[in-house]
Amino acid sequence: MWRPNQHERSSTLPKITKRTVDALVPEERERILWDDAITGFGVRVHPTGRKVYIVKYRHEGRSVKVTIGPHGPITPAAARAKAAEIVTLAKTGRDLEGKIPRGKRGATVADLAKRFMDEYAPGHLKPGTARLYRKIIDNRILPRLGKRRVGDLGKNDVAALHHEMRDVPGHANRTLSVLSRMLTLAEVWEMRPEGVNPCRHVKKYAEHKRERFLSDDEYRRLGAALRDAEDEGFVSPVAIAAIRLLMLTGCRSGEIMSLRWEHVDLEAGELRLPESKTGSKVVHLGDPAIAVLRGIPRADGSPWVLPGIRGGKHIAYLHDSWRRILDRAGIENLRIHDLRHSFASGGLLVGEGLPMIGKLLGHNRVTTTSRYAHLANDPVKAAANRIASRIAEVTG
Repeated sequence: MWRPNQHERSSTLPKITKRTVDALVPEERERILWDDAITGFGVRVHPTGRKVYIVKYRHEGRSVKVTIGPHGPITPAAARAKAAEIVTLAKTGRDLEGKIPRGKRGATVADLAKRFMDEYAPGHLKPGTARLYRKIIDNRILPRLGKRRVGDLGKNDVAALHHEMRDVPGHANRTLSVLSRMLTLAEVWEMRPEGVNPCRHVKKYAEHKRERFLSDDEYRRLGAALRDAEDEGFVSPVAIAAIRLLMLTGCRSGEIMSLRWEHVDLEAGELRLPESKTGSKVVHLGDPAIAVLRGIPRADGSPWVLPGIRGGKHIAYLHDSWRRILDRAGIENLRIHDLRHSFASGGLLVGEGLPMIGKLLGHNRVTTTSRYAHLANDPVKAAANRIASRIAEVTG
């Protein structure tokens, strides 16, 4: 039978209940408080205030410690029942948690992240999504939680990480989603108990979709700035071509920057993209976009329409060039992605309906295109104004 280690900072509670656990005050050092009814059942109190239920027992001559889960998502009653089940099986010579290798019990978030990217990402995530996840994991999750044990993560840890990014709510929510998917797989891979994903208890921040569209005057100034850049050379020809294609196709920046000549059919006036945010798609080109593509010289041996400075790579960064163009045009508060929104609004202004706009942009869902619905009324309003103005003019 297992007995508390005399060297552990521990004490005994009359009984582990919600009231007694809620009342526990963290100290400078970690400590464990044991239940007096179920031997080996306890709650670990961290200096941060995090409280985690554990159970210890002996199996085949060795001491085994199992993390049941964090206080809050797991109730004392549920933790007690789980601990009793584990201890009972241990007494009969069976090890409920023995199927989990000892190394997995101590797996860190960094270990989980590596397995996630090595095993899960290749078969389940698109390449672009995998790159985004890798960036979020490396820049957001690992610096804060990488050394923590997967089984010890609780709601407070996740909430703290989410709160640190409150100034960038979109990034915070995407980080929460990535971490949640990782921890769900941790349950499948038996790195933590099932049904206790702490991300599910953290509420995402409200996000307000930003809508910014170019006016006709801004389009004129943007065109003049691009011509100045060609004449004066303060932006590279490749960047100028990229911006023009984004403006004339409504494509996402990644789709244009990574465009290969083998996916361009100028005779049919199409880009046949094997990979995009919504899967493979065909982009139908207008004559101005075809003219831009015809004017791009093909680099020897390069498959890329827009080759980068480094040999063998496509252009990967437009923001500096974009900022120079905007400064010359005198346009403020405009992102590269707003060219896509402006392409959609332009279609509505010339009378195209939402279904056609969605098809041109490659939307899979009608709800995605519906964000532009209010713009569809602009031509109708203009017609109403022309009719009312004529009547007013005639009637005096």
